[in-house]
Amino acid sequence: MSFFISDAIAEPAGLATQDPFGMFLPLILFAVVFYFFLWRPQSKRNKEQKELMGAIGKGDEVVISGGMLGKVTKVADDFVVCEVANNTEIRFQKQAITATLPKGTIKNI
Repeated sequence: MSFFISDAIAEPAGLATQDPFGMFLPLILFAVVFYFFLWRPQSKRNKEQKELMGAIGKGDEVVISGGMLGKVTKVADDFVVCEVANNTEIRFQKQAITATLPKGTIKNI
């Protein structure tokens, strides 16, 4: 009978116990790596974006998420009106602004 069914062999009693800290160590290391590589940088980016949105004012030169450059002419709570060419204005959400440019950048281009 033992030819088809393998015999169950018990492990020695000394190897059955493990350190509880050793069991949770990989979980703790995963949480630390997750915090420093994902959560913390993302919260920094969100904070910088909120500061950028609060600092937008009339006359600022900005880059819109599509890569378009423009000069802010009107600022509302959630929307911005931007002049992208002579007598051409577009309206978009503040969240679409990715960066502000130094004054005079559009003229130099």
